Amino acid sequence: MYMIVVYDIDVKRISSIHNYLRQNLHWVQNSVFEGEVRLSQLMRIKEELREFIKSGDSVIIYTFKSKKHLKRWIIGTEKNKIQNIF
Repeated sequence: MYMIVVYDIDVKRISSIHNYLRQNLHWVQNSVFEGEVRLSQLMRIKEELREFIKSGDSVIIYTFKSKKHLKRWIIGTEKNKIQNIF
C-alpha cells in the first residue's frame, strides 16, 4: 500500500519526528512524507508516531491501495524527488 504522512507538531519535536519518518518514508516537503509500505509497516509507523504526539499536535496519514491509485501534481518547485529508499 502507499501512504502519505503530514504533520503539524510543536517545533521542539520537529527534528525527532522528521528523522523518524525519514528512516521509513520519502521526504517530500517540510512536513510531508510518502512511500510504499506493507500493512505491518503501516501499523508499526502509526504506533510509533503516537510516541511523538503531545497535546495540540496533529499527524494525518492517507493510505492508498497502491501508488497507481494516486495522482500527484507538483506546482512550483519539487523539493525532493522521490527515490527508492529500500
